[in-house]
Amino acid sequence: MKKSLGQHLLLNKTAIQKIVQAANPQKGELIIEIGPGAGALTLPLFKKCAAGGAQLIAIEKDAQLANGLWRIANSNFKVVTGDALKELPKLIAGHTPSATSYKLVGNIPYYITGKLLRIIGELPDKPALAILMIQKEVAERIIAQPPKMNLLAAATQYWADPKILFTLNPKDFNPPPKVNSAVITLTPNDKTNDIKTTKSYYHLIRILFKQPRKTILNNLKIGFLLKKEVIEAVLAKAKINPDSRPQNLSVKEIELLNYTLGRF
Repeated sequence: MKKSLGQHLLLNKTAIQKIVQAANPQKGELIIEIGPGAGALTLPLFKKCAAGGAQLIAIEKDAQLANGLWRIANSNFKVVTGDALKELPKLIAGHTPSATSYKLVGNIPYYITGKLLRIIGELPDKPALAILMIQKEVAERIIAQPPKMNLLAAATQYWADPKILFTLNPKDFNPPPKVNSAVITLTPNDKTNDIKTTKSYYHLIRILFKQPRKTILNNLKIGFLLKKEVIEAVLAKAKINPDSRPQNLSVKEIELLNYTLGRF
């Protein structure tokens, strides 16, 4: 789908209410909406935030759409015009101590989903919860488990527990997109890995899933330019079958493999 889902007006009011309820704005919280578009979700979310004493900030790339949202802006609602991939880290870095925590809500174009998830995962101050509307096929990849593990799932599940909240059909939008959509929740875990460990983990999964049809042994041997005997010793230590495929690995097994590689 070439168009952003943000260009398709969400008509399903039940779905909108489910998202607002899932966000559940609390007093003192900061709610950040990514890609509000024409404001189908923004208005109900704004009312819920106002009633609960929460702040709302919307990040919209389209200047014309952003200007349209300014009509409801007040001290508790701010509109930021710009690319969420660039604006979100700046917003979080400067987010006021008065907010007890923050949550993300967004209608995300499929082509930036992976980048956005990586940016959120690398934030020192992660959201208490993220609720994202994305392409259904991508959502299914994010929640995948062995034997269907993939790069996106391994990257996302490293820092969060993803769940599909509900799915949407093209008829729920105007104009109808050419794909089905899904709303997922991402609840960050309590991992406190250092930067070095995190970087080595992401480097490892890129190597593992670069050629997913090859064995784990072959991928590691090619990716790390190590002798077969060394890789076999690493896999034996991590109790991983060298002839298995990357799709059969769980996130915990990949983390153990990352740790073991670092010890050799």
